[in-house]
Amino acid sequence: MGVYDIKELQVNEDIRVKEVRLIGADGEQIGIISTKKALDMARDKRLDLVNVAPNAKPPVCKIIDYGKYKYEAIKKAKEAKKRQSVITVKEIRMSPNIDTHDLEVKARRAVDFFNSGDRVKVSVRFRGREMNHTEIGRDVLNKFVELTDGAGVIDKKPNMEGRNMVMFMSPNTEG
Repeated sequence: MGVYDIKELQVNEDIRVKEVRLIGADGEQIGIISTKKALDMARDKRLDLVNVAPNAKPPVCKIIDYGKYKYEAIKKAKEAKKRQSVITVKEIRMSPNIDTHDLEVKARRAVDFFNSGDRVKVSVRFRGREMNHTEIGRDVLNKFVELTDGAGVIDKKPNMEGRNMVMFMSPNTEG
């Protein structure tokens, strides 16, 4: 059915159980009756008998206009999709001996990411003998946080992951 897949329900003759718990067109409980009688009641009102809870004992069926029900369900799914926000994680990589200007440029780039609502993964990569001086990388990350000027807040403090020191930041919502 496309992007907004709605679970296909059993309708009218597709319902193959002896008896069902029936809910009328206006939402009132009718009770447990035979499927044939429920189907006849639905036809009298020119509506459909829809199995809304097939796993219940006995299954629960409703008398509704199935076409309208599907349309409403698709409409709800579209609305929910509009309201959801997708958060992406952008990565900024640096080395422990990064120059001041380069660090400022990377910080400005991170602020742009924060303004567009993205999270940022900031990593400092150590190579060779730099591994003995991880405190330099920590200083670089602290300076980076200062340069972002409150646009982002630290989610996950800097920690080592292999040869990289990694820190996660997200946009500052306090504004």
